Amino acid sequence: MIVKEQVSTPGKTAAWWPLAVLVAVNVLNFYDRQVAGAVVEPVRKEFHLSDTQIGWLNTAFTILYGVVGLPLGRLADKVSRKKLLAFGIVVWAALTASARWINSYSFLVFTRLGVGIGEATAAPTATSWIGDLFPPERRSKPLALFMLGVPVGGALSFFFSGPIAQRLGWRAAMVVAAAPALFLVPLLLMLHEPARGASEAHVPVAKDPGSIWQVLRVPTFWWIAISGALVNFNLYAIGTFFPAFFGRIHHMNVARAGVTTGIVYAVGGVLGGFVAGVWGDRVVRRDRSGRMKTASIAALLAVPLSYYGIHQGYGALAVAVPLLTAAYGLLNMYYGLVYASIQDIVAPALRGTSMAIYFLVMYLVGASWGTVIIGKLSDYFALRAAHLAGSEIITEVCKATGLQQALLAVPVLSLFLAAVLWAGSRTIERDLRRRAEA
Repeated sequence: MIVKEQVSTPGKTAAWWPLAVLVAVNVLNFYDRQVAGAVVEPVRKEFHLSDTQIGWLNTAFTILYGVVGLPLGRLADKVSRKKLLAFGIVVWAALTASARWINSYSFLVFTRLGVGIGEATAAPTATSWIGDLFPPERRSKPLALFMLGVPVGGALSFFFSGPIAQRLGWRAAMVVAAAPALFLVPLLLMLHEPARGASEAHVPVAKDPGSIWQVLRVPTFWWIAISGALVNFNLYAIGTFFPAFFGRIHHMNVARAGVTTGIVYAVGGVLGGFVAGVWGDRVVRRDRSGRMKTASIAALLAVPLSYYGIHQGYGALAVAVPLLTAAYGLLNMYYGLVYASIQDIVAPALRGTSMAIYFLVMYLVGASWGTVIIGKLSDYFALRAAHLAGSEIITEVCKATGLQQALLAVPVLSLFLAAVLWAGSRTIERDLRRRAEA
């Protein structure tokens, strides 16, 4: 039997302080995730890796992340979210810090798999928690702030990890990345966790939190999941290979390449996230499909910008960086707009589950393969460049050419992303009506 009860929305102070802590957790999440990309060149050279092997580092990480995320998402709908998240932070920080003892490529893969297991707790627990702090018409801004962890965490990782790796070695950069967990875990455990559905005007309360099939029957959810595969194919490829791209094409050392990638993340990501948060809450009041339409237009605008930015060669850095920063910012608008839409189309008791299913589909269908496909394309084009030069030896110049050509997959997939998001905008209004009627 289902009973409806009135639940009050948490006060502003009570909502924004937990959000600040969750944002800090997500910043650490993506700092630790991107540290492998920031130190990719010294790792490649030490272990004599191909770009395909570099790509497999992220692919193995994200496949496991997606698979374990489903049971962890179900768990996030049943147990204390802050305890589950705190446990995840301890696991991923410990495995990141274990880089101190890495002496082989296989050991490195093992540690990154462990990081993936720990980080799989973050999105289902935190987005479910945020959904209970803010009502539907005010969710774009807090979710966009939370997802600023992607560019801010990535930017900080590139800003600090590159120079630390240049001075002290890449292992030291990974150990430093894990240190903030010592402060964040106690802070997280001191928070008060809201009841599930606390921000809804009327919440159905039932013994059964709901079935996975309730999520899978929503058409818009599938468009969103496919869009997640496409956008994260691009974003993971950018995070893994942009430092190498700046190093090879624009002749930078690991420190400068890290800082340059950090600028792309910080400026583009923060501006994109801010615009998505503010505009998403405004547009949804006039048009319930407005968030999805805005995300689609942003992805479309990223196509020419990323294409011309990647095409720039040595000596054209002043043109390449603004173009790539703008393209990254437009792609990063996705999170504040689309994640808010997921919260809108599913019941409060299924938010953790819906995010876990989203990540499972998103990673297994596309995002997991972004880095390894780009890596394979890079190796293929590098070999072709060597053959065209009449040589069997793949030089660093050939590797630079190969990576630049492989990264042109980013604008192509951005075009597909725009189409999928627009298709989702055509079904979301009907799905919102169905949920309201239910």
